Amino acid sequence: MDVVGYLLLTPVGTALVVGGLFLVILRRFLYRKGKSDSNLPPLPEVPGLPVVGNLLQLKEKKPHKTFTKWAETYGPVYSIRTGSTTLVVLNSNDVVKEAMVTRFPSISTRKLSKALQILTSDKTMVAISDYDEFHKTVKRHLLTHILGPNAQKRHRIHRDALIENTSKQLHALLKNRPLEPINFRELFESGLFGLAMKQTLGEDVDSIYVADLGTTMSRHEIFKCLVHDQMEGAIDVDWRDFFPYLNWIPNKSFEKKIKQMDIRRTAVMKSLVQKIREKSASKEGMQCYLDYLNSEGKTLSEKQIQMLLWEVIIETSDTTMVATEWAMYELGKDSKRQDRLYEEIRRVCGSSKITEENLHQLPYLYAIFQETLRVHSPVPIIPLRYVHEDTQLGGYFVPSGSEIAINIYGCNMDKNVWKNSEEWNPERFMGDKSDTMDLYKSMAFGGGKRACAGAIEAMTISRMAIGRLVQEFEWRVTDDQVDDVDTVGLTSRKLHPMLALITPRS
Repeated sequence: MDVVGYLLLTPVGTALVVGGLFLVILRRFLYRKGKSDSNLPPLPEVPGLPVVGNLLQLKEKKPHKTFTKWAETYGPVYSIRTGSTTLVVLNSNDVVKEAMVTRFPSISTRKLSKALQILTSDKTMVAISDYDEFHKTVKRHLLTHILGPNAQKRHRIHRDALIENTSKQLHALLKNRPLEPINFRELFESGLFGLAMKQTLGEDVDSIYVADLGTTMSRHEIFKCLVHDQMEGAIDVDWRDFFPYLNWIPNKSFEKKIKQMDIRRTAVMKSLVQKIREKSASKEGMQCYLDYLNSEGKTLSEKQIQMLLWEVIIETSDTTMVATEWAMYELGKDSKRQDRLYEEIRRVCGSSKITEENLHQLPYLYAIFQETLRVHSPVPIIPLRYVHEDTQLGGYFVPSGSEIAINIYGCNMDKNVWKNSEEWNPERFMGDKSDTMDLYKSMAFGGGKRACAGAIEAMTISRMAIGRLVQEFEWRVTDDQVDDVDTVGLTSRKLHPMLALITPRS
């Protein structure tokens, strides 16, 4: 926490601490005054320090795990202080469902970090935008051409090609380097990126000249710019997010880094859009998502079109990969469960390759997918919601001006709901009460009006990939990776790519 050192070690900083402490005390007074007007009890509070609140207790940058530990002491819903902000943390499915559905009108907006404000062009995305007319309109566009039932049928050819190409590449790697471990992420991530490009722009690209940057970028460089760098930037923290009254203090290195990411992303998307438009000029009909959005030109700006295309690219390329890699990692450590899945596929498909039509006949494959989402949810904490009017959650009064952190990881580690919650155990989803149509069993796709629009596609792609990979190969993670469960920063993305030894099945 560089800001803490600054505040404590300079004369000006000392004055700021005093002023900040006064503001905190004033806010706390007003906060308690607001609570006195309600018959509901106040939220349990995690003790913290003056001015900085609980920030120093979150310095390990794994807030979902810290929140879960605190839930054991303070209950499933409690409040903490992150600098000058009150953050209400939800750690149980019941309270989360209440927030997502019953209290949704009071917490339907978002308050973004400075990094996300820049990288989302101030909420110009379906997933991040407030629940307003813009959100409803662009979500309708997304469902119509990418994620809705009819759109999914049209894009089936691209999903089939992804799975087939993944299989062929693995066979080729095995033939050329039979004794070397396979980097599954590198291969599958590239395939998902290609799928996203086809769905949004109508074709994959090997390279492109980016005029605004004056350089030609390879496919790998395009992926890094559009996906990898943006994911890193999205979880970057500017200390001023916690102390808005200190916004006048510059943080030039942070601002330069994030703005540079935005400039490069915008330049690449601009060149990609221009290239596809030039190719599509003589074509009739809607060929891709870009063509569809172009038809809405009267209501969408050029920047909005670029951002909506980019949203599909980054979300398709990242979250589905995270879930699939963790599933293969768990199966690679557990030969018995891997064999059980293989026998289920063999019983249903015989000698034929698994298809999407088979998925509803494979309950154990579904159980593996759901249990992976429960233990390794791709989004451990849902982007913060903002409370714009007084409300209540879990029987407690929640004042306006607070923020809501929905801790999906905490919900899925709740020992009152899940026996031996930290164990990866797909069988827990195989009982009579398991409903294979319940998308929100693990809360990974959210719920209510803000439920993830891409849930069906993610479930389909991930299950097809897991099923086909196990159907064709035996998987075993390398000995040094058996206990390697470290993740990247605030996310559940595996820190080190899974390396596996694979053997073709006879």
